[in-house]
This record gives sequence, C-alpha cells and structure tokens, in this order.
Amino acid sequence: MTVTATEIVLPGVVEPSGLQVRTRDLPPPGPGQVVLRVEATGVSFAEQQMRLGRYFGQPPFPFVPGYDAVGTVTATGHGVDSGPAGRRFAVVTKVGAWASHLVTDAAALVAVPDGVGAADAETVVVNGVTAYQMLYRVARVRAGQTIVVLGANGGVGSTLVQLARHAGITVVGTASARHHGLVRELGAIPVDYRDPDAYAQIAHHAPDGVDAVFDHVGGDGLKKSWRLVRKGGTLVSYGTAADKNSPGSPQLTFLNLFSQLWMWHLSPNNRSARFYNFWAAASKRRHHEDLAAVFKLLAEGVLTPQIAATFPLNRAAEAMALAESHTVAGKVILTGE
Repeated sequence: MTVTATEIVLPGVVEPSGLQVRTRDLPPPGPGQVVLRVEATGVSFAEQQMRLGRYFGQPPFPFVPGYDAVGTVTATGHGVDSGPAGRRFAVVTKVGAWASHLVTDAAALVAVPDGVGAADAETVVVNGVTAYQMLYRVARVRAGQTIVVLGANGGVGSTLVQLARHAGITVVGTASARHHGLVRELGAIPVDYRDPDAYAQIAHHAPDGVDAVFDHVGGDGLKKSWRLVRKGGTLVSYGTAADKNSPGSPQLTFLNLFSQLWMWHLSPNNRSARFYNFWAAASKRRHHEDLAAVFKLLAEGVLTPQIAATFPLNRAAEAMALAESHTVAGKVILTGE
C-alpha cells in the first residue's frame, strides 16, 4: 500500500519563510524497516544551524531536516514481526523527521511508555538523552554537588535542571528575566544571562566554584565558564550558539573550540574540559538505554515536559521563526498530519 508523505524541505540557506512543503510517495519498507506515521517532531538548535548551512556534517541542500520523531508504526518490512504495528515509538534520525511519514530501521526505535503523549515524549528524545548523558556519563555529578546550566529554560537546559534536582544536585541556571519564574519552578537559582555581571552573580551563589558547567553557548563566554569550575570539576561544552550567525567556517569554529578544550583538559589543575557529541561512539552505544531511562522518569512524573508551542507540520516556517526568536521556554513541536 503506497503512503504519500508530506515533507518540509530546506532548499538552501534561506529565511524560515523559505522552507518548502512537498508531497511524495514513500517506498515500501525494506528488510528490517518500518513506516512510522509521525505524530510529533521538534525544532531544535540543530535545525536552526542547518538552515544557515552551519551544522557540522549536515547533508547537501536540498534535504528534509528533523532530528527526531515520535510516531506510530503503520507498516513493517521483511524480517520485522508484527509486534510494533500500531504502537508508539521514538526514533533519532538526524535529518528527515520533518515529515508526516518516514521509513526507518526497526532497530532504531525506542518504545514510548503507555500513557505518555507523543508531544510530551518528543520533548525528551534527543534533549533528554543529551541531558542525561552529560550529567551522568560525562560530568558524573553526584548528590550534594552544584552545577551551572546555561540556557536553563531551553529544551536541553530545562531537562538538565530537572534531572539534577531529582538527583539532589544544586543548580544555578541562566535565562532571560522573563523566564526566571520557570527556572525557579524547575528548582534552579536563576541568573539573567543578559546581565553584564552574570558570571559574578553565579560565583556569588557558588563562591567555592561549581562541580560542572554545561555550556551550549561557546564563544568568549566559555573562558568565564571554565573559571567557575572548581578543582575536580568538569566543563561540558555541547554547542556554539554564540557563533550561530558568524560568517566564518563552522569547521574552523569547532576546530578552535576543540583545541581550547583540549588545552584546558591537559592543564595541571585537576579540572576537566569535555565536548559532548551526541553521535560519538560512546554516546551512541547507550542511546537506547538512556532514552528508556528518561522515558521512565517522564512516565513517573519526575520530568515535566516543557512545550513552548505546537504547530502543524505545514506551518514549520512559523515554528522555526518562533524557535529562533529567543522568547520561548522549552521546545517548539511540530505535529504530524
């Protein structure tokens, strides 16, 4: 049975309004594959970088963006039993998820717990795994310690705050003043990142330094994040938001970042500087296990989904514009058609 999919195409370096909507017939699922009817996908910082041609390793234009999705299996290929049919799963795609239907490997699916909605689950697929792995597998923070989360109102940041507070960790979180109420509600101490004295305020709350800083911003502020880390602590860098609109090469941006982190990591001060890569071998091996753990916390109510807004798939341009406006808390969701 032929499935006609609606897809959002990124044709090149365009404004959000330049996103295109197309339909095409999907090929039937091959051996080991399934057709997933997408119920929810999201707008992350990765797609924002891809729009500008600045995401490291993105495919050549044109392509369908979309880092992850949650949906229901509607058809299975040879070698896949009928068990997944009609059930809800999550999948990480890196690209291709901004679609009403997609063909994906059955082995890539992670079951969504009963009672968890598609949009709620979507908020913690890549964001949840990223936060979980950075906290527990990279920085290895423990109860009673103190961390700093830059962008505590964002998709990854808000999940990090909730995971840390659940584990008995003190959190100082940066956000614009309009989001301080949410940051407090999540259990963190808010600091206005726009304040010129923001890092001094963070240091006031942790005069002896902190056990970890989670920094997705990069740029000149990374040195200030490094100075906050106490002996035995870790700086975890996982993005370069400060250079999003830079005209320079994204490869050069990352090369400079890696060089700086490596120099700090080797310095004789018993502090660690690490870059978190979702696609690194060590991370990939644990994706299914860690997403299942995050889904369990979501189902138990430990994590509260942070949904900034929802849009139907054919309004992806509006969703992208809102996500890039720096006015929202949580994740912008696209719902499948």
